[in-house]
Amino acid sequence: MTRAPLIDGLQYAKWSEKTFRQMRAGGVDAVHVTITYHETFRETVLQIEQWNRWFETFPDLIFQGRTAADIDRAQAEGRTAIFFGSQNPSCMEDDIGLIEVLHTLGLRFMQLTYNNQSLLATGCYEAEDTGLTRMGREVVAEMNRVGMVIDMSHSGERSTLQAIEHSTRPIAITHANPHQWHPALRNKSDTVLRALGQSGGMLGFSVYPHHLAGGSDCSLQGFCDMILRTADLMGPERIGIGTDLCQDQPDSIVQWMRSGRWTKSVDYGEGSAAHPGFPRMPEWFNDNRDFGRIADGLRAAGLDQSGIDGVMGGNWRRFFAQSFGPAARGSEKVERAAE
Repeated sequence: MTRAPLIDGLQYAKWSEKTFRQMRAGGVDAVHVTITYHETFRETVLQIEQWNRWFETFPDLIFQGRTAADIDRAQAEGRTAIFFGSQNPSCMEDDIGLIEVLHTLGLRFMQLTYNNQSLLATGCYEAEDTGLTRMGREVVAEMNRVGMVIDMSHSGERSTLQAIEHSTRPIAITHANPHQWHPALRNKSDTVLRALGQSGGMLGFSVYPHHLAGGSDCSLQGFCDMILRTADLMGPERIGIGTDLCQDQPDSIVQWMRSGRWTKSVDYGEGSAAHPGFPRMPEWFNDNRDFGRIADGLRAAGLDQSGIDGVMGGNWRRFFAQSFGPAARGSEKVERAAE
């Protein structure tokens, strides 16, 4: 019998042979990796070129994932499938036609915003959330058509709710936690989480310390108890892990993530002026070899094996299967929850 898959809904590590070998040591079958933040289309293509070199150099460890079937292939071959994603719509610039091009190149997720207002929607750091823009609605429809997942991890509440409502396919929040548990600006309200679950969408729980109650000192028990409470709110089949692991990245990358090209000053985002760099990870999760600790924590919190298998990857596997192919003609939004 094939074991349940182990899937991480988002990472942005400093990729290296060490990281890829840790994925294998941890039994990680698939990872959604951020390949671009504020990069233009051409700069994003350069990132894909770099990934192609890694795939060529480490074929025994990693390969590019394009469909959910690649997760099964990864399990069978003892490798990790890498699925591309963008944390900002900068890669499509102002050209809706590039969505299909990017999908052809392997992009399977795209956030409509990264903290700030974009051409498509409002980020969670803006004072006023005006919701999806005219272009945003068109982009959502095009992403639905080609099979690219709408990710609202860094978006404001109104924009997120409108994306859930407007999209004819379930969306994802790949790396965030409940706002009620920890009031980070990017963590999501019960209203959003309930709507996400009812629409068939997915939430990936983040272990990034700025998203955790207690920060770097958050306990594994507290994290796992939070997961079980969210399962009651959203449904146990709508949740997974999205660590937001930024392993080995230099602090200069934090500034690229937060400041990009939109400001001349330093934007501290979810950090602070006193601690502008990457925070210390919780002691129970430092790299890809630590996923077993989360599974053990879920078991100790009272989740049964079926539920653990879902959270650790089975739910993402099903969502990938529903999301990455082109939309069927004549499909209706009401079908989403029944899928």
